Amino acid sequence: MDVKRLLLLIPLAVLAYLLVVQWNQDYGQPNYDSVPETTQRSNSTSPGNTEDGEGGLAVPSTSSQQSAVGEGIPDTESETSSRDFIAVTTDVLDVRIDPHGGDIVYAALPQHKLSLDSDRNYVLLSDNSSRSYVARSGLQLDGQASRIAFTPENSEYRLGDNDDELSVDLTADVNGVEVIKRLTFKRGSYAVNVNYYLANNTDAPVSARFIGQLARDNSPDPSSGVSMGMSSYLGAAYSTPDARYEKIDFDDIQSHKFENREAQGGWIAIIQHYFVSAWAPQQDQQNLYYVTTDSSNRNVVAFAGPTSSIAADSEATLGATLYMGPKVQDYLEQVAPNLRLTVDYGWLWFIANPLFWLLDHIHDIVGNWGWSIVLLTVLVKTVLFPLSAKAYKSMGRMRKLGPEMQRLKEMYGDDRQKMSQEMMKFYQKEKINPLGGCLPIVIQMPVFIALYWMLLESVELRHAPFIFWIQDLSVKDPYFILPILMGISMFVQQMLNPTPPDPMQAKIMKMLPIIFTFFFLWFPAGLVIYWVVNNIISVAQQYYITRKIENDPSIGKGMKTK
Repeated sequence: MDVKRLLLLIPLAVLAYLLVVQWNQDYGQPNYDSVPETTQRSNSTSPGNTEDGEGGLAVPSTSSQQSAVGEGIPDTESETSSRDFIAVTTDVLDVRIDPHGGDIVYAALPQHKLSLDSDRNYVLLSDNSSRSYVARSGLQLDGQASRIAFTPENSEYRLGDNDDELSVDLTADVNGVEVIKRLTFKRGSYAVNVNYYLANNTDAPVSARFIGQLARDNSPDPSSGVSMGMSSYLGAAYSTPDARYEKIDFDDIQSHKFENREAQGGWIAIIQHYFVSAWAPQQDQQNLYYVTTDSSNRNVVAFAGPTSSIAADSEATLGATLYMGPKVQDYLEQVAPNLRLTVDYGWLWFIANPLFWLLDHIHDIVGNWGWSIVLLTVLVKTVLFPLSAKAYKSMGRMRKLGPEMQRLKEMYGDDRQKMSQEMMKFYQKEKINPLGGCLPIVIQMPVFIALYWMLLESVELRHAPFIFWIQDLSVKDPYFILPILMGISMFVQQMLNPTPPDPMQAKIMKMLPIIFTFFFLWFPAGLVIYWVVNNIISVAQQYYITRKIENDPSIGKGMKTK
């Protein structure tokens, strides 16, 4: 009968495997933003196109800094019905700038492709029918948060092979105030310096204030992929000296639960899996941080710098830094203090950060992120071996003494109180701690959870190859070989554990490898590599200790047999 069942289960398992592989090929690919088909943009969808300035560049009133509410100057159809974007291309950025306001309405990353087998660049910022996500900046002149219609010098800019820097100048005259908005791009940098150079050619002083905004709708994170419920944080965040890293959920923005903050330095950002956009004002100035929604119901996170007074026939410069790119800690730290915290490792960041530091240094030596994960797992398991050994010793003793424990259960099964007393005497005699196998594992769990989130959050694993069929550590194994190996290793490890005395619990434990294998089918390959290696090392360690205990005649000496 067992042979017949086996002959039936094998083809069913193969068929199920082939069905899952085919489903993965047909439906398991993540969705990405498409590159805009035109550089024309209708004025009716431009940022700040509101009648009352809501969600434009108006700044909310505060007790210490009075600013006009609702004074953002709206775009009008009489200005232009459509306009050409300004194309700017560097080695790491491909952006489009709207001359009306000088906003960045499209940003692609040439160093990061849509998918491993695609030649198209990953799109971080875009404003189309599928997603609206833009970076806006403007001026508040004499209390008027206007959208300035700039005149560019050129319609296309490209960083030359021998150039380290590229400047894009947009010019305008606003009631006698000459305005030059300069966006400076640098080779190898995802940070863009945005500066306003103001020359007051009037006979009276004027006030000016820099405003930076990030506006995003509630569309899903295009870089999260398919991961069976695993998702990184998608939302806003800000930083001040008093709050190094604080999240603002889109739901809180929609319900207007966030209170304005004033602080020196700091930054505001919108975060998604692997990528981030952030405005970092000058760190030596007092800034106002606020959130709102615009007429398109987009989530707007913003900052406003201090108000500067420009005397007649005088000049002034206002500016900030805009980052649009991957969450690489070294890049982020160069932009603003604590911006690296957008690489969100959760509440175990104090463990995850050293683990990533170690992983990064291992990669510097071996040059392969997959093998780096393997070596990091080996190092972690080696360091934690004393704790693991205690757990394995406890489980080994219980496994060897299992027959005697079963005999006591059968003898006093109807008298639970008497059975408990005899079991406690037995534990004391054989020096068994029933929790000895659990406590060391519980102590290790924070380390493994931190390692899990560290691997999930590391953009360095995106499109990073390992060996053979694993060419992208950030997505699932296309043939599900690694999850199956994980399930097998988990099953082998279970064979070394003592059998639970409760029959129902024993059946559940037998099902766990199958259940975990199913869930791990959609886990990123980098995470599954960690679990496979961790299980294999655990099996080797546990087998060694279990054999040692089984061959120790002093354990269970005089144990009765049925």
